[in-house]
Amino acid sequence: MPTEVAAKTSRSKTADTLADKLARLGITRDEDLVLHLPLRYEDHTRVVTLADVRVGETVQTEGDVVSTEIQYRPRRQLVCLLRDPRSEGASLVLRFFSFYPSHQKSLQPGLRVRVFGDVRDGYFGPEIVHAQFKVVNEATPLPDRLTPVYPTTAGLAQETLRKVIDRVIAADASRTSESLPEALVRKRSLWKFGDAVRFLHAPPPRLTGLVQKALDARTHPAWTRLKFDELLAQQLSLKAHRQARASRRAPVLTGTGALTRKLLERVPFKLTRAQQRVWREISHDLRRTMPMQRLLQGDVGSGKTIVAALAALQAIESGRQVAFMAPTEILAEQHYRKLQAWLGDLGIEIAWLSGSLPAKARRKAQEAIASGTAAFAVGTHALFQEGVGMPHLGLAIIDEQHRFGVAQRLALRDKGLADAHQLMMSATPIPRTLAMTFYADLDVSVLDEMPPGRTPVSTRLVSQKRRTEIIQWIGKACREGRQVYWVCPLIEESEKLELQTAVALHAELTRAFGDDVADAESSVAAQRIAVGLLHGRMKPDAKAATMAAFVRGDLQVLVATTVIEVGVDVPNASIMVIEHAERFGLAQLHQLRGRVGRGATESTCVLLFEEPLTDTARQRLKVIYETTDGFEIARQDLLIRGPGEFLGARQSGVPLLRFADIERDVALIEQARDAADELLRTEPAAAERHLERWLGGKQEFIKA
Repeated sequence: MPTEVAAKTSRSKTADTLADKLARLGITRDEDLVLHLPLRYEDHTRVVTLADVRVGETVQTEGDVVSTEIQYRPRRQLVCLLRDPRSEGASLVLRFFSFYPSHQKSLQPGLRVRVFGDVRDGYFGPEIVHAQFKVVNEATPLPDRLTPVYPTTAGLAQETLRKVIDRVIAADASRTSESLPEALVRKRSLWKFGDAVRFLHAPPPRLTGLVQKALDARTHPAWTRLKFDELLAQQLSLKAHRQARASRRAPVLTGTGALTRKLLERVPFKLTRAQQRVWREISHDLRRTMPMQRLLQGDVGSGKTIVAALAALQAIESGRQVAFMAPTEILAEQHYRKLQAWLGDLGIEIAWLSGSLPAKARRKAQEAIASGTAAFAVGTHALFQEGVGMPHLGLAIIDEQHRFGVAQRLALRDKGLADAHQLMMSATPIPRTLAMTFYADLDVSVLDEMPPGRTPVSTRLVSQKRRTEIIQWIGKACREGRQVYWVCPLIEESEKLELQTAVALHAELTRAFGDDVADAESSVAAQRIAVGLLHGRMKPDAKAATMAAFVRGDLQVLVATTVIEVGVDVPNASIMVIEHAERFGLAQLHQLRGRVGRGATESTCVLLFEEPLTDTARQRLKVIYETTDGFEIARQDLLIRGPGEFLGARQSGVPLLRFADIERDVALIEQARDAADELLRTEPAAAERHLERWLGGKQEFIKA
């Protein structure tokens, strides 16, 4: 609870309620109120006459209340009519669909009111819905400056927020004091913190048009200072975390090279130049005492798993254990099967651990891991839940790490990983600006070369109106020996989303291809097309059996939910159909498309969409149709969704950037990165002050 805000009235129920509402906005300290900056500004400094009110404009005007009544058509609403004898009888209607008795009482006939809002064309001429209003007289002054509009929550009025923020800023000068050395501020031509904060909360009167425009666009020097400070706090937190990591000691994993050579001899491919380069980077890190925290990113199919396997062997050769974790059970199981095939004959015991394992099998796996018998453990986050110990852990490999919640990532670090090497992998390429901000504490390796043998995937956009044609085309392709993924967004019927579901689609395709066989005349056409079903709610054995049947070619069509998004590798599957593609994110569409094009056959991805499309859906489909470059897709995805959605962090507690824009403010990010290095080196006390102001107790999350 902010002290100056609520301490004086902490005994009253009202103060508790105010503190609760502020807490919902993330405001728990006075410093948080100072940094709770306006979303926009309203101009209440002038009044236009009723005669000059125009539809489509946002205005402030005055008039006398002629009538106020509750009407019930088409629904209950409060309607007030204003006129002004000085405006040639011009009138304005105020309409409230949500109102209290106090509204009706304040808008008594005969009173003069000042109103503010967006004017629209109503039943009886110009009207404002849910106008801001107050009773005035001839002597009521106008504000002399713009009125800030803050982010708020239910039950917390703008007027209350303005008063609370003004009070905090006025009460203690230290709340707006400078946290950074004067030389740093002067060198970068920044405004002083206090000047910037006061300007943004209460812009001075009579701003010029250019200044007003810069304020609205957040390009004004006052905004630049706050954005810089925010980015600097983030960079300081990440770099401080990196410094702390440098002071810890991890096991030195030199390896012998014996197992590594055996693996490279037995796999049916040669490493690409990119894989060799990245492997050297990782191998070098594993030989150091500083715990490795490296992010390995590469597009779909670039060969990350073999690099991870080589890293694991270097740790095992050094007498240490390896943990390999993936966010979903099906992906973890795919990794387990591939690693078992590669390493099983090398005398390495690999334990499999997931939440759905029977108690006996789970207990056996835990014992093998705890005793050190199993040098390699593969699983979901169940690997790091209570009761699982890895006494000789040397390397943790985390696949699709951005899909783990922040709390899970913190739990990993607290589970003995702080002094173990960590290799994080992502098949979602990370745009440069995102790497500079949210991943600044990591070393990054990029697989920027695809293995030979991958065929380009052609992408087609097809309306649901042509669904029958697609089913017929799929039937023909299957009879020619090809295999098909058909992906749906849901498992079973939802009343809210009228989407084709996996269960219904499986029945539809089974019926369609069954009828096709019955009607066919030629022996080629009469070949049976088997349709399988795979989704996350199936039991592990059933999922494994279905997937194995598809790999063997016993199933020609696999109807699945997005459980096949990553990790699944069936070279003969050359067609991907994505149902309701407009409902998927860009990253998912790119990942799913990457499941095909893994063999010699020309591959196709069909994006079935339902019309009409939203603007965002049209944007996404245009991007995925026009490019197969994962980094460009990731950049466009970031622009469309924003960093919170991209990181999977919107609901997970990460303090995302509130003011800076990682695409528009690249120059500021680079300045903040340099300034963070300078501060930590020359002014550690100032760095600590700055972190305390901006992050308070939230640093732990940003380090995850």
